[in-house]
Amino acid sequence: MPPKRFRRFLPDQQALREHRALRWMGPVLHDRRLWHVNRRGVALGLAIGVFFGLLMPLAQIFFAAMAALLLRANIPAAVGSTLITNPITFAPVYYAAYHLGAWMLGHADVALAEVDLDRVAARTGTGLALWVDRLYTVGPPLALGLLTLAVVLSVLIYFAVHWAWRLRIVRAWQRRKARRRQR
Repeated sequence: MPPKRFRRFLPDQQALREHRALRWMGPVLHDRRLWHVNRRGVALGLAIGVFFGLLMPLAQIFFAAMAALLLRANIPAAVGSTLITNPITFAPVYYAAYHLGAWMLGHADVALAEVDLDRVAARTGTGLALWVDRLYTVGPPLALGLLTLAVVLSVLIYFAVHWAWRLRIVRAWQRRKARRRQR
């Protein structure tokens, strides 16, 4: 998306200054670098958002915005890219992360249907042991898979945005140069 089209989705600076929930942040939030559409800011913002979007199931927007604020990245890009995990993509991402983590740990993938859930659930009347057993089985591979996906994809997105932005600039220069030759 060209920068001019992207800018129309950004909030108005005056509206941010007057917003009750954001007023306490004062001049820190009103730094122009946090809202400016440039290659470094957008690439870093997207990488931050993808990292927290994949890594954290809760409060990912808050942490992405705080990290973008600290690293002087584009806040709207960071917040928007946390939506990489949404109700539609959540299950496939976590499924892939679990299998990636299980492969990295060398665990044999145990299908959940093969786990004797009745035996585990019978140990307690509330079924709490079922959830603890499943968390112990699924937790480490899932955590490792999510961390790996978050780091790898955020780095790839950072460099892909830099490369695509640079390619767009080079093509614009080439078109400009070709128009000058035609005159």
